[in-house]
Amino acid sequence: MVSRNRLVLVSFAAASVLTAMSAAPAAADINGPDVSSWQHIDGRGINWFAVRGSGNNFAMLKATEGLNYINPYFVQDSLLMRAAGVARGTYHFARPAESPELQGALYAAIVLGQNGMLDLPPVLDMEDSGGLPPGALIDWTHRYLNTVQALTGRLPIIYTYPNFWKSAMADSNEFTRYPLWIADYRGNDNPEVPGGWPNWTFWQYTDSGNVPGIAGGTDMNAYSGAQGDFGKFANMPFSGSSGS
Repeated sequence: MVSRNRLVLVSFAAASVLTAMSAAPAAADINGPDVSSWQHIDGRGINWFAVRGSGNNFAMLKATEGLNYINPYFVQDSLLMRAAGVARGTYHFARPAESPELQGALYAAIVLGQNGMLDLPPVLDMEDSGGLPPGALIDWTHRYLNTVQALTGRLPIIYTYPNFWKSAMADSNEFTRYPLWIADYRGNDNPEVPGGWPNWTFWQYTDSGNVPGIAGGTDMNAYSGAQGDFGKFANMPFSGSSGS
């Protein structure tokens, strides 16, 4: 069990980081990596204090995939990210050949505490069709997102890349109420935005970034400011009924 003094220190550090984020002069200054077990080369840990110290305000952390995979480093990274004052986004890699409701329930169970200080909304990683045609995949996506929003009380973020969305999802414009995290590595000033979204919220602009504290290369992302002040977005309170 964490001591009371430790909790006070962590809460103070987190509040200080949020204040610094709110004072950021431009959205381009709000950057962060996304990580999974691949960044734990030979089982090595991530130095989250070095990640934060090098100017990264947030990180996206893989939590689950399909129905049978939980990132073995998820708890370790989650605790250390919070201690270091790195805002935490967590994502589920979709496997649409399997039930969306069960995948949403698995993800929500693993990311308990997603509504705490320095927590970004949940993320659905859409880059596998599971062999479904566009109509069925669109329905699957709606069902997953509805499940996760009901279980977490937060509006999820969708991660995808333009070609996948335009082909596998038939460039559907049914999801524009969800914040978009788009992957586009072409080196342009702005990414391509599919699906009728008016703007992007996060942009994964490279898959070969180098961050102090993380062994090997990692994806890098920027926040656009589309959801307003990043400090508030990363500390959004529970929006559903508490039931108590």
